[in-house]
Amino acid sequence: MNLPSPVSLVIVNHNAGLLLTDCIRSAQSQVQEIIVIDNASTDTSLAEIEQRFSSKEKQLLTIKRLDRNIGFAAACNIGIQESRFPFILFLNPDCMLPVNAIDRLMQVLRSDSQIGMVGGRLLNADGSEQGGGRRAIPTPWRALVRATGLYRLERFWPNLFFDFHLHEQPLPLNPIDVEAISGALMLVRRDAIDEVGVWDEGYFLHCEDLDWCMRFRHKGWRIVFVPDVQVLHHKGACSQARPLFVAWHKHKGMLRFYQKFFRDQYPSVLMWLVSTGVWFRLGAVVFFHYLSQLGRFCLRQRRG
Repeated sequence: MNLPSPVSLVIVNHNAGLLLTDCIRSAQSQVQEIIVIDNASTDTSLAEIEQRFSSKEKQLLTIKRLDRNIGFAAACNIGIQESRFPFILFLNPDCMLPVNAIDRLMQVLRSDSQIGMVGGRLLNADGSEQGGGRRAIPTPWRALVRATGLYRLERFWPNLFFDFHLHEQPLPLNPIDVEAISGALMLVRRDAIDEVGVWDEGYFLHCEDLDWCMRFRHKGWRIVFVPDVQVLHHKGACSQARPLFVAWHKHKGMLRFYQKFFRDQYPSVLMWLVSTGVWFRLGAVVFFHYLSQLGRFCLRQRRG
């Protein structure tokens, strides 16, 4: 029987329910240790672990309960501090690993000492591919191209109107270099973290993975997408109860990302347009959320 890979698994949990148990089950035979950083959950996700895992299985587990939700990036950094092995897998609690997934990711990561992180293909329950697993950096220009629909001209001028949604392109047959992968599934070399630095805790939720990928590439580390590692991701399962809270931090993170990396590279007019577009998008999300709430309220009143 092969020993598990020298990998520390870090899972940041916040009200994941039984998904956390399923996530751990899918990974426990593939890693040397599992570290759960709990961001002040109020559900039964940790109690389920206590009930469903044997004493022997719990020896693999380290659970750190936080008294408040400090955000994804800060919780990941605690996981790094707690970890003991030379490779760290960051995995969302709503992800389910297939058999031998980590062995395959490790095989690719170890194939070149300049590969700093690898990720796999994230799938919806219906088998369709999600957008985060293989990504191009959404620069201000690319964001504007996407928002205005100019990405439809990519087939005529691919360099000018490049679309950062790589999951809409044909699936590669072999591992390929990409500009970014998703923090939902990210196997990272500790040596690279030592050089690049830890997650930026200025992000609470969303865009912290893009930030880290940018910094890895700035230091010369490769980022590789492994198409044959296919991981079911119940996207949004842990955040659907607070959609506006998530939307606020997502858009705030987008602005931080743009200001941090592109403020001095783009004309101020374009940066203003992008910032305005981000706030306009947030306003639209809030508007349609309350419109939907009103519609459901009226429907209940009519039935009552």
